[in-house]
Amino acid sequence: MSSRHWQDAVAHIPRLAVIAHDLVMVWSAWQVLHLARYAILDDPPALPLFGWTTACVVLLQGLVFWWVGLYKGVWRFASVTDLGNIFRACFLGVAAIVLALAFNRLAGVPLSVLAFYPIVLAAFLGMPRLLYRAWSDYRSIRNDGAMRRVLILGAGDTAANLIRDLRRSGQYEPIGLLDDAAHLKGAKLLGLSVLGTLDDVPEVARETAAKLLVIAIPSLDAAGLQRVVGLCESAGLPYRVAPSVDDVLAGRGMALKEVSLEDLLGRQPVQPDWALIRHWLGQRSVLVTGAGGSIGSELCRQCARHGVSRLVLVEISELLLSTVETELRRSFPGVELVAVLGDCGDPAVMRHALGLASVDAVFHAAAYKHVPVLEAQLREAVRNNVLASQTVAEAAVAAGVRQFVLISTDKAVNPINALGASKRAAEMVCQALDRQQSRTRFVTVRFGNVLGSAGSVVPLFKQQIAAGGPVTVTDPQVTRYFMTIPEACLLILQAVSSSTKGAVYTLDMGQPVPIVKLAEQMIRLAGRVPGRDIQIVFSGLRPGEKLHETLYYADEHNTPTAHPKVLETNVRGFAHEPMQQALTQMREACRQYDLVRLASLLELLVPDYRCTAVPADRSPAERKVLPFAAREVQRKP
Repeated sequence: MSSRHWQDAVAHIPRLAVIAHDLVMVWSAWQVLHLARYAILDDPPALPLFGWTTACVVLLQGLVFWWVGLYKGVWRFASVTDLGNIFRACFLGVAAIVLALAFNRLAGVPLSVLAFYPIVLAAFLGMPRLLYRAWSDYRSIRNDGAMRRVLILGAGDTAANLIRDLRRSGQYEPIGLLDDAAHLKGAKLLGLSVLGTLDDVPEVARETAAKLLVIAIPSLDAAGLQRVVGLCESAGLPYRVAPSVDDVLAGRGMALKEVSLEDLLGRQPVQPDWALIRHWLGQRSVLVTGAGGSIGSELCRQCARHGVSRLVLVEISELLLSTVETELRRSFPGVELVAVLGDCGDPAVMRHALGLASVDAVFHAAAYKHVPVLEAQLREAVRNNVLASQTVAEAAVAAGVRQFVLISTDKAVNPINALGASKRAAEMVCQALDRQQSRTRFVTVRFGNVLGSAGSVVPLFKQQIAAGGPVTVTDPQVTRYFMTIPEACLLILQAVSSSTKGAVYTLDMGQPVPIVKLAEQMIRLAGRVPGRDIQIVFSGLRPGEKLHETLYYADEHNTPTAHPKVLETNVRGFAHEPMQQALTQMREACRQYDLVRLASLLELLVPDYRCTAVPADRSPAERKVLPFAAREVQRKP
């Protein structure tokens, strides 16, 4: 029988056998103590192996064992806590024995026996448990050449828990520790020695023939983690991160995980006001446009997770709609789902979707967002990002929706591309509707890039790294703001749950990240060395791209809200009637596919924007627009 089968067999020994073992130990301790007490006499009395006093001791002690829960533990995982229970049970047992035998004035029971009884009994009970635990651990770490030798970076509580888990797994053999704390040099943790500092990773890994490095230092910030990852890479070994307590409590599992891009970029976990979000979402009916996209699908998950009763999913892609609907039905069976396939820019689709359910809130996440693509597709940028937003917003007002949320972007600030200009125009549409009627409350939320979203730079870099490079970065100086998709969606819900009418919110994106640094980190995460294994080449800024993004206009003022990562931005004023005229002309220009006219109209709506995709020397006749100046649209009413 193999060691694994033997352990499984022993682990399933009936609990009655364990109880019998402990009662035998009680009897043995009682007999041994009497023999030791009378051994000093020249003519010791004969001791009966079993009498009424011994029976009373065994019975009382057994009842105490059961009462303190001694048989809830498992020998395979015997620990200090179990030893504490044993000592408590032994001392409570001797107290019960004294009380039971007091009526006979403890006749025939030496006081020395009672004094040493709990200590001897604890040793008799504890030693077999600890020996079995040590034997099990020893059998687990006998690798027969198949188990991976693990060098652990860190020597704290996380490392101690990791050592226990690795030994129990039967797949890994922890061989040593490294830690920068000077006082730990040469110390031992659960039998493993601290062999040096973190800077010694390459040398110690080579000397110990380590096959895997595990980082067990949850207190590391982004800079510290980058340093440790660099040391692991210099050792030329695969590396993993031990799960933190937050990972375990959040249900992200207890297995070793790879270092994530989010870890290296230093994004701090978002702590929303859960009570406020759940109170706002509780039992509401919510409609999400672009429900199958990266932001839309995560909004659906978060809404379902935090208490909505009904979700209406509007999506133009049948594959994405089917995928998100299937996932939501599997993960949240208690939430009613209504799936609508269609273009949210079609008024009939929106009337139909809003008519299927009494919708309380609309999250408008559908949009085109790829900067270089939209530079060459101005009509679609205007049609989908501006006019479709107007259609969805007006349909929400007509249906009496209480709250409308526009998902915007930092590129709407000082826009130089079609994406930013079209999203800024969509913001203006919502602000105008917010002032024209009082029932629907319009809220705009701006944020920057999200890691891993469709069309973002992260999937592109992954493809280039998998192909062996090179990784293309537009410019060595270019920077962008980043946050994770779940983080962005949680902050959207946080902003909306405490929003005021017509508010524009900007999410705190942290510090801008150099794209070249992002590329280097992704190459390292793939186990390669930037510049040696994978080259980074600079291709130049693409049409419509900035070196650096800004989160708000110079004349906008951000004020703090109840959440430190959500800022409220004052709304820029503009004249509504000229804007409505421009929107009407935009629809006509879209029907005629008149790019020159669309460019002129978009420039009128957003004076900061200058279209480069169509000729700049457009005559008034070519523009075919109403003769009002850009400043008239942007002036405060």
